[in-house]
Amino acid sequence: MGEATAKTLEGPTAAAPPTEAGGATGAVRPRANRFRLRRPRAPRRPRLWFEVLLIAVSYWTYSLVRNAVPEQRAAALRNADWIWQAEQSLHIAVEHTVNRAVNSVTWLIVGMNYYYATLHFVLTIGVLVWLYRWHPGRYAAARLTLFATTGVALLGYYLYPLAPPRLMEDLGFVDTVVVHHTWGSMASGNLADVSNQYAAMPSMHIGWSTWCGVVIASLARPVWVRVLGVLYPVATLVVIVSTANHFWLDAVGGLLCLALGLTLSRVWFGALPHRLPRHVAIKDDRRDAGPSGPGTGNPAGRAPRQRRRAPSRPQPVAPGGRRSRTTERVR
Repeated sequence: MGEATAKTLEGPTAAAPPTEAGGATGAVRPRANRFRLRRPRAPRRPRLWFEVLLIAVSYWTYSLVRNAVPEQRAAALRNADWIWQAEQSLHIAVEHTVNRAVNSVTWLIVGMNYYYATLHFVLTIGVLVWLYRWHPGRYAAARLTLFATTGVALLGYYLYPLAPPRLMEDLGFVDTVVVHHTWGSMASGNLADVSNQYAAMPSMHIGWSTWCGVVIASLARPVWVRVLGVLYPVATLVVIVSTANHFWLDAVGGLLCLALGLTLSRVWFGALPHRLPRHVAIKDDRRDAGPSGPGTGNPAGRAPRQRRRAPSRPQPVAPGGRRSRTTERVR
């Protein structure tokens, strides 16, 4: 087992260049560039216990941070006046008219109160469960979009306190939950003491409902389900304005937060959720990853051996220059 040598043009022998530990005959593997940009993260199959715990902790944290933002009543009312003046200059300040008109129809406004209080949370959880069960390859990217959207909204609550229209008593808005004695928004009625009433910008009712609508419209197969997905954020917009919980521009803020969430998910996973594979690819560790890389059939990482063919025996030459076929009997 001597040292490997190679002949040069001058004649004397010289030691062959050393190879890496991947094998005596294997090719030298190039070193990984430390400064190379990271590849997009591949989706992994979600784990049920982890997802349930993550969603519970995240929603608890969201509620805690949202309600922990100091209630700046003066600044919130001042910002609300500015929003109202801006909408009037844009000729879109119709919240007061819509609120008074819908409030005159009791059954309609009561239904909207319950819609505002429950559906944004129930349907969002339902879409997450649907993705987890039938679209596991897209679940992580869609969940990241939702979480990032909510995280950006928390910054908005802290940096820009805003009073909802129902608290602007001088403009004549109607707080529909208080007037009709329904269990509705946590920022109205008996639950007002445990919720930050000046966290109206951006509207997460719009951010979450649009996220649900985009996911349903892009992944659902039945056409009528896709139509419902498109109509859901539109109906939510009508509800938040009719109940005087948000301005139109609050909805624009929710859409901007969702756009940032989608951008982050696109950068992290390399594609939008609906363009990722439906199912997560199963990795097979037994499959060879390369001639000298991990995962090969050889534990030492050496290159696989090649079988050598046995040299064929020369056939006898018959008189006249022709080869004769010999047969062997196996006894």
